[in-house]
Amino acid sequence: MTTTTAVSGSTSATTSTGAAGTKADLSEDRFLKLLVAQLANQDPMNPLDNAQMTSQMAQISTVSSIEKVNQSLSGLAGQLAAMQALQSSSLVGRDVMIEGNRLAIHDGKAAGAVDLDLPADKVVVDILSAGGQVMESFNLGALPAGRQPFEWDAQSHTTAEGLSFRVTATKGSTVVTHRTLVQDQVVSVGSDNGAMLVQLRGLGNVGYDAVRSIF
Repeated sequence: MTTTTAVSGSTSATTSTGAAGTKADLSEDRFLKLLVAQLANQDPMNPLDNAQMTSQMAQISTVSSIEKVNQSLSGLAGQLAAMQALQSSSLVGRDVMIEGNRLAIHDGKAAGAVDLDLPADKVVVDILSAGGQVMESFNLGALPAGRQPFEWDAQSHTTAEGLSFRVTATKGSTVVTHRTLVQDQVVSVGSDNGAMLVQLRGLGNVGYDAVRSIF
């Protein structure tokens, strides 16, 4: 079965390349025939000058080169997609960080992080219900700039759904800008219309490019 698939894929690729090559050859052939007809039927008193002929020859050369470049880029894109799929498969079973504020509870715990643009004197995390009500709050204290992880003990909320969190970071009376991230486990990888997708245990499908950290 494997051998048949490989041969089929190779045949398909060869056929596609051959078809593209034939199309390019036909375009050049049509152009040359039109050019010869134009030369044969030109006005003797007003012949086609060298500049015009050179310009037309350059145009067909450019078109042919572009078609070849497109074929090369198409092949390269296919190779890159295959490499990305292979790399993505190594994520299965591992934890990743993605931007967002939805919480994924596993084994009575939920983990996240906050990216601080500047140092903060006080960083407070509010755990929110599905309806947006504050269920719990805890202070992470003073933190330096950069990514700062945290973990929440969710033993009493293991059956809750739709939980999220928000972060309030301040330095004195100034609000420190930041971004929130959540941690979850990868259970599978796949693709949709050529885009790589990562299936997370608690948060569902996200794009492969949404992954910010891997553990």
